[in-house]
Amino acid sequence: MKPPPPTPIRIALVDDSHVVRLGLRALLSSEPTLSIVGEAGSAATAVEMVAQARPEVLLLDIRLPDGTGIEVCRKILQVSPDTRVLFLTSVIDDHLVNDAIRAGGRGYLLKEVGGDELVRAVHEVAAGRSVLDPAATARVMQMVRHGSTAAEDPLTTLSPQERRVLELIAGGRTNKEVGVALGLTEKTVKNYLANVFAKLDVSRRSQAVALFVGGKRPGV
Repeated sequence: MKPPPPTPIRIALVDDSHVVRLGLRALLSSEPTLSIVGEAGSAATAVEMVAQARPEVLLLDIRLPDGTGIEVCRKILQVSPDTRVLFLTSVIDDHLVNDAIRAGGRGYLLKEVGGDELVRAVHEVAAGRSVLDPAATARVMQMVRHGSTAAEDPLTTLSPQERRVLELIAGGRTNKEVGVALGLTEKTVKNYLANVFAKLDVSRRSQAVALFVGGKRPGV
């Protein structure tokens, strides 16, 4: 007998444009591995919707008529900490990406992203990995280059092994896969990550990855 198909990833949508939500629903509903379980068009309704639907992945716009997606992200992670937030927006500036990641977002994509890329990003985020749009990555890099000196760069506080662990995590590896690559136990990898989080003053993998991607210099 063939094994049963995997349970579809539960997705919710938060965007103030009804047309955008219709387009996202049509695109994502066509994928058998994905299932739309809720949607909202405002900050006020988003938190209640997520609390009831408990999606695994939330596609969230930065700008909402009654608040910001960053504020919504913080509130949502309080009521549904297992939900992974993927920002999908047409807005980007020097601080938005950093603020979004520090609020707990697992990814940041612009709405110009292709359909196949968006589906892949949802799967990546659902698997616990981080996703950054190339334009968003460029913004992070610009902030690091112009906003801190090498002496102030928290990445310089990492040991060579901690940096290797973080580099593999940034490449999409799980803790187990990192352990295999470096000859470490999964528990040891977790300990290294705990040290990395403490040194970088972050609490999530996506935050550490954003700092690493932004701060990595050629030749480092």
